[in-house]
Amino acid sequence: MNAILGWALAALFVALAWQQYGWQGALFALSAVVFWLLLQFNRVMRTMRAAGQAPVGRVDSAVMLNAKLKPGMSMLQVVGLTKSLGRKLGEGEDDWAWSDEGGSTVRLHFSRGKLARFELERPAP
Repeated sequence: MNAILGWALAALFVALAWQQYGWQGALFALSAVVFWLLLQFNRVMRTMRAAGQAPVGRVDSAVMLNAKLKPGMSMLQVVGLTKSLGRKLGEGEDDWAWSDEGGSTVRLHFSRGKLARFELERPAP
């Protein structure tokens, strides 16, 4: 979801609760928004904890990872798929790579935090 849209919906929820139920409604709505933010934070921390315990840039199968990737995925979704942090490629670009034991590598390019393109490189037989 777009961050601006999410915050706008949260503000609308608090405003409607204030209008309908007064300060108690606004307090309840604000509590619901904070709870939702804590759930999102918990999801990120769980994903990063699991990824932090795996070798950097390693996956079980680069071919299977390539099959599961879709343009528009966020880095958090990719890290959740790989269960590993990626290996940064280059200095300026937002390019990352994951490799498997067989030497196959998936290279990903992110633009504005979303997966723009990806390619699978296999070793010569």
